[in-house]
Amino acid sequence: MRHKIYINNKISDKPARLDPLLIRRVVKSALDAENVDVPCEISVLITNDFEIQAINREYRGIDAPTDVLSFPLCVFAPGEFSAADGETDMSSGLLPLGDIVLCAPQVDRQAAEFGQTRERETAYLVIHSVLHLLGYDHLDEGEQKKQMRAREKEILKESGYTANVSEPPRSGVNIERSVIFRRRALPDEDEK
Repeated sequence: MRHKIYINNKISDKPARLDPLLIRRVVKSALDAENVDVPCEISVLITNDFEIQAINREYRGIDAPTDVLSFPLCVFAPGEFSAADGETDMSSGLLPLGDIVLCAPQVDRQAAEFGQTRERETAYLVIHSVLHLLGYDHLDEGEQKKQMRAREKEILKESGYTANVSEPPRSGVNIERSVIFRRRALPDEDEK
């Protein structure tokens, strides 16, 4: 399936930047694992503590940085993707699923805290966010959270990463029906 993943990497320090190829590969793996059978588009913004804190404050009322934010454009039932639940963009032929905002410094801090590689932590957060775009949630501490965590572990494993079952709680958040980054992101500098 030809999905389009737009990446806007606002981290200027090359060693601190997240790998856009890894992000694209993991997004596509998560979409495949969830049987997304139509071409979709997702925008990914990679940013710093300051910018994600401003977004978090504006959309969640929480004045603190976080690791990842998800902005779904469609309402899907978890594990039951149906293109009929979304609206295909007539000019591109793609189904816009939403936007992901990743905080590169927080990825590094969490990788160190959880004893993971930066790549594995990036993969986890991307999978986590894609699942939010596809209707999964974990706010209830019950069955929905169990379902989401199980899918995260399965997709991590399918993507070639181990799933650490003793991870501390995560702060990634799903902000429903928001369109903060609906404009097309510029291609990552690595792609020019």
